[in-house]
Amino acid sequence: MFFVDTIELEGLGNRSYLAGGEQAAVAVDPPRDIDRVLAAAARRGVRITHVVETHLHNDYVTGGLELARITGAVYLVPASARVSFARTPVADGDTVDVDTDLTLTAVATPGHTPHHTAYVLGEAARPVAAFTGGSLLIGTVGRPDLVEPRLTEELARAQHASAHRLADALPDDTAVLPTHGFGSFCSSAQADGDATTIGREKAANTALTVDVDTFVGDLLTGLEDVPAYYAHMGPANAAGPAPVDLTAPAVADPEEIAARLAAGEWVVDLRNRIAFAEGHVAGSFNFEADGKLATYLAWMIPWGKPVTLLAESAGQLAAAQRELVRVGIDRPAAAATGGPATWLRDGENATSFPRATFAELAAEDTAGVVVLDVRRDSERAEGWIAGSVHIPIHEVHRRLGEVPDGTVWVHCAGGMRAGIAASLLDAAGRQVVAVDDDFDAAAEAGLTVITS
Repeated sequence: MFFVDTIELEGLGNRSYLAGGEQAAVAVDPPRDIDRVLAAAARRGVRITHVVETHLHNDYVTGGLELARITGAVYLVPASARVSFARTPVADGDTVDVDTDLTLTAVATPGHTPHHTAYVLGEAARPVAAFTGGSLLIGTVGRPDLVEPRLTEELARAQHASAHRLADALPDDTAVLPTHGFGSFCSSAQADGDATTIGREKAANTALTVDVDTFVGDLLTGLEDVPAYYAHMGPANAAGPAPVDLTAPAVADPEEIAARLAAGEWVVDLRNRIAFAEGHVAGSFNFEADGKLATYLAWMIPWGKPVTLLAESAGQLAAAQRELVRVGIDRPAAAATGGPATWLRDGENATSFPRATFAELAAEDTAGVVVLDVRRDSERAEGWIAGSVHIPIHEVHRRLGEVPDGTVWVHCAGGMRAGIAASLLDAAGRQVVAVDDDFDAAAEAGLTVITS
């Protein structure tokens, strides 16, 4: 009897898998912090004999090389992926034995990348699960524009063909187990649901329900900005990532925190946005530990700039470190735990800014008020507050000079991204109000929402 354990990477919106039988298992697209995979294998009492990559990832640093080294597993990487380390190249149709009556077969599925490879798990020669990486996802496919702009349309067409290849070759009850699609920007759209099969995808996935020209046109039209840090992930994975160091960083006292701020370094407060708004170290930025920290911090911070983390607890700090190593932010320059009272020098006071609802914005005198919308382009296209300024959250830090004069009421769809933007504006000396509310409440509050 086979098993498949899912390892969720909620912050990045990805999944890794451990699959096997009674004695042995294969790890699929493992995260950088491989201790989670090792723990899953230990709970099952199995040995990891194979580690496989569906592709060179663009959204996170893999732990595959290190996991294979530690376990002695065979490291399978698509043959046409250009890498600088020893691995076992895998090509279309290659099969390996995982455990008794369990096999893994490589299926070339170009589209997300030119070398993308899916793996079909077979039990007694019958397909039972397909690890589809960034190919066939739940209701969608992986985006085809992360490799080379001139290849985007070609890869989009390849995605359509690859989806059909899987659908035509596998039984309808075969489980589809993708890596992307659960919040990752590697997905061309977000997953509609939590689990799926080939049969369900045949009925619902546009890659399988519309013709190739319609599919490609719709896919390319819907693509949004790529997180800036993606440019560093592919090269890191091709070079062979180093082992991670999750030991606690050096402790920063108030003098060091102030010095790092004065030097222009990033000091990031991991507390929730309510606590941050009520009081924080002037000049610090707020990226909530539970708010897609790795995605947004890695997207916005100038690559390689030292970052100091301020956390409520050692546990919060450790969790943040774990998230950040997955995207190549390996070692914080320093860190401190506690709260503003322990982070400020003697005689310094915490700074704060107000939070509000859309109803309070509607009641505000609009003279001298700037409404800043930091949602993505696709979100704004569905409706926006009349007269608002639009700068997507990932562009705010380098476009602060474009925000008109006046008190800035900043909003997103729910509050988290507005909190980030408010902290950036506050650090720049602007008067800011963070709208911590669901955007659906804007029209209900009497604000004029324009829909195209």
